[in-house]
Amino acid sequence: MKSQNETKLLVFSLLFTTTLLGLGFLLWNQFKLPTDVSQKYNIAPDADSTLKRISLGEKILITDQINSNKEKGVEAFAQGDFEAAKTNFQASLRQNHNDPESLIYLHNSLGSSSNYIKIAVSVPIGGNLNVAKEILRGVAQAQDEVNRNGGINGKLLQVAIANDDNDPTQVQQIATHFVKDSSILAVVGHNASNASITAAPIYQQGGLVMISPTSFAQNLSGIGSYIFRTIPNISSQSEPLAVYTLKTANKTNVALCVDSKSIDNQSFRDEYAKNIVAGGGKINPTKCDFSAADFNPTTMISQLISSGADALVLAPYIGRINRALELAAANQGKLALFGSPTLYTFQTLESGKSDINGMVLAVPWHPKAILDNPFVQKATKLWGGKVNWRSATAYDATMSIAKGLQQAYTREALQKVLHSPGFFVNGATGKIEFQDSGDIKGKAILVKVQPSKSLTAGYDFFPLQ
Repeated sequence: MKSQNETKLLVFSLLFTTTLLGLGFLLWNQFKLPTDVSQKYNIAPDADSTLKRISLGEKILITDQINSNKEKGVEAFAQGDFEAAKTNFQASLRQNHNDPESLIYLHNSLGSSSNYIKIAVSVPIGGNLNVAKEILRGVAQAQDEVNRNGGINGKLLQVAIANDDNDPTQVQQIATHFVKDSSILAVVGHNASNASITAAPIYQQGGLVMISPTSFAQNLSGIGSYIFRTIPNISSQSEPLAVYTLKTANKTNVALCVDSKSIDNQSFRDEYAKNIVAGGGKINPTKCDFSAADFNPTTMISQLISSGADALVLAPYIGRINRALELAAANQGKLALFGSPTLYTFQTLESGKSDINGMVLAVPWHPKAILDNPFVQKATKLWGGKVNWRSATAYDATMSIAKGLQQAYTREALQKVLHSPGFFVNGATGKIEFQDSGDIKGKAILVKVQPSKSLTAGYDFFPLQ
């Protein structure tokens, strides 16, 4: 009798174990990455740290201006009380009307989950908060416009926000999570080219559209058919600046200070230098690297002047703008200053002030670039002030996705629509059409730093006609 009971127990244990293994196998197949992206890129499964960086409205990611209504809003959202969440996010926006996170969360609270089409945006909240907000304002403005006009074929646009800090490890984890989440149909991001180039192969292999609004490195072009961007190719931005340097500023011995760890600014350097040499100018041989451990702005300026430089181009990594401003301060107006699009930030104006007065930059867009631009008028009303090129290109990326989703509700179909010959969007920066490489056609606008009474910094970027 005892032997029979033991046999039954053994059979039951084997059946139970087999069932568990089978269930585990089914779940693993359901949630693993397409074509095993996680193995290919040696990425660990989602951890709590990754999930803490992503929010639809259940947590606050931007913590510099928290108010009680925003806190109540995320608590209500986390509990599924979307009516209370909506009310509190509206109240939060009345206190801080230029908070893009609250506006995105408000729109994420307006309907049931079945009435949404979801996309995501990834920004460097911990790496560069101002830049993150600039990108989020463009996304939020597009979401607000889409949803106020009936959504996408009757469905509201929902946006998940992720904080990647422009950190490659975090970028990999977040991109992997987005690919695995089948409800996300496209991604706006990432910010720095280092981040976008890290993420792009994951999105490409996972079959998820990525549109970067701010990454301008040359080698992002052509990574794959799912990779796009709404910032013009860097060659179209560097050429007019080089022409201005030689022909208008009459500078012929140009020194370049570039961050060797910034892929996009290396692309800018290469294209700009090529155009300077082609125009009869000279690139100063003195090496200047913002990421060098022994970087000394005072010593560097002395070396550049001694070597005959008459102009200095600043092209820092977005996280090391302070070093470019230290070099500008040490310059004391001795060398004419020029810069890459990275320097178009409020931080540049606020910290640089008179040290950067007269500096000329090449940028993808300026609020005065298109007369009577409805985007500018709506942005001023929505945020209570001007926005910069990152907001404009992020708006264009989001609107491109929204228009594409009007024709296709799947990832693969969206990618095909964006590549189709007749597809275009009238965006903030003009007519958006994607080339085979994923780039858009466009040209740079030159801006000059000059005194201004309209900004607290005392200086502003003015377009050169």
